[in-house]
Amino acid sequence: MITYKNMFKLALVVAVIVTSYLVFSKPNYPQSFSHMDKVGHLGSFFALSYLAHYAFKPKWYYLCAALATYALLIELVQSRLPYRSASVGDVAADLGGIALFYLLHFSILQYRKLRHKP
Repeated sequence: MITYKNMFKLALVVAVIVTSYLVFSKPNYPQSFSHMDKVGHLGSFFALSYLAHYAFKPKWYYLCAALATYALLIELVQSRLPYRSASVGDVAADLGGIALFYLLHFSILQYRKLRHKP
């Protein structure tokens, strides 16, 4: 049965595959501006947080732990690839994307509570 939750699960699987491909493949794209890769990491992990949240509705700390583990694993694998390198800055950008999602999510929830208060 097609439900919103199942659509988010499918989108999450696709996003993880695309993200993994991008971070493990040999880079062959120009960087339009300095630290463009950090923006990519932030945006990717914001999107992964969004999709995982709506796919599974986990407690926030489980989702943060799972995505932080994925971020660390990405950098560990990249440290072993001859055409990639590990970066603490990338992990920081990944964690920033997760934090940005939850900051926005919790802010929207608070706004809705205040708006519906009599």
